[in-house]
Amino acid sequence: MYDVVIIGAGVSGCACARELSRYQLNICVLEKEEDVCCGTSKANSAIVHAGFDAKSGSLMAKLNVEGNQMMEELSRELDFPFQRNGSLVVCLHKEELPNLEELYERGIQNGVKDLRIIGREELIEMEPNISQQAVAALYAPTGGIVCPFGMNLAFAENAAVNGVEFYFYTEVVGFEKQESTWLVKTSQGDFATKYIINAAGVYADQFHNMVSSKKLHITPRRGEYCLLDHAVAEYVKHTIFQLPGKYGKGVLVTPTVHGNILVGPTADDIENREGTNTTQEGLEELTARARQTVKDLPMRQVITSFAGLRAHEDGHEFQIGEAEDAKGFIDCAGIESPGLTAAPAIGKMVAQMIKELSNAKEKTDFIAARKGILDPKTLDQEAHAALIRKQPDYGTIVCRCELVSEGEILDAIRRPLGAKSLDGVKRRTRAGMGRCQAGFCSPRTMELLARECNLPLSEITKSGGSSKLIMGRNKDS
Repeated sequence: MYDVVIIGAGVSGCACARELSRYQLNICVLEKEEDVCCGTSKANSAIVHAGFDAKSGSLMAKLNVEGNQMMEELSRELDFPFQRNGSLVVCLHKEELPNLEELYERGIQNGVKDLRIIGREELIEMEPNISQQAVAALYAPTGGIVCPFGMNLAFAENAAVNGVEFYFYTEVVGFEKQESTWLVKTSQGDFATKYIINAAGVYADQFHNMVSSKKLHITPRRGEYCLLDHAVAEYVKHTIFQLPGKYGKGVLVTPTVHGNILVGPTADDIENREGTNTTQEGLEELTARARQTVKDLPMRQVITSFAGLRAHEDGHEFQIGEAEDAKGFIDCAGIESPGLTAAPAIGKMVAQMIKELSNAKEKTDFIAARKGILDPKTLDQEAHAALIRKQPDYGTIVCRCELVSEGEILDAIRRPLGAKSLDGVKRRTRAGMGRCQAGFCSPRTMELLARECNLPLSEITKSGGSSKLIMGRNKDS
């Protein structure tokens, strides 16, 4: 019996879990995949939006600005990478200047600080590789970049340390309303709870529609991306947007907190809620559109491409609140861009709802801080040497592209909600995210996973489920 069951271990679900763990409540998170951060939260633009794009007066606009303002303190408290690098919305044609001014006015109404429109000369000074067609830009110094995996994992680990239970490979299949509780039916049995938080991403409308006559509709909107190598890390310094259109903010070019350049996304509405495949057409479109704003973009430095799905609600608005005809069922649905930015504010909002519904009392022993995986590259030479003398595993490099040590990988496996697959290790340490895309480090990472998880090598997976990498041993056959 739980007080709260949260469906989905993405960034919104884990933000809710972390905020609710402040209270004297029995909470669990149900996730159908093998780890946290396996859906939209692992494949997005990694942008902390300033808040000028969302419609003024909308919940999306309010939570965007609130989440942005929370990010600095949260990144220090929970130890995840975040930089306030600023963003630029580039105008390529003089006749579109009124649209840029409209965006500026909307940002002011939304409460975005220090917004201003800059001319071509200042724009080129800030970004020498900007398109020769650029005539002006909207500059938002409060825009930023974040590690989406690091942020999601930080919320989840801190929630777990504060007593939240996580159940993986646990797919929700239905609900049964009892007198004062809900029965959540899953692939691993039933969970009884007083309150349900529906943070299921592209599946949130399906769960809502199982319990409510007032229907929601979410369209999976696929976005394709390309990631460029560290060799071109300085090609742009700010997050460079195009003027928003029907399908959102257009293709952006941005640095990442780890020193890459990210280009994307496209926007294609599809029916398949697992349709994260890339397409030749999509990647060609992405390249052509990105080169409209950034000249001579070095796409030969692409080291990987990927796609993610956004949960696009028909009204393009966050759907957060208790279903009117399903008491105790709290929706956290339609969380598309700027959902990553808004996640901390979403967590606070949902936790406040549960607190008021349940009269929950705050804990006196809540642990607010969390320490992430130590990155030896951040240490000076003397401190690095001392670390290796004390813990020799930090002196053995496993991933040469990203210079990830064995010590970091062991920490990733052993810590709360530790990694159980190659992708789990990759999201926590970046081992496998570099130029060779895990071609060198996979065998040793698999050996460490097998040893620490007490599994045969043949059972180690790329991303859980049936994604096994070894089919057998040559000598056995």
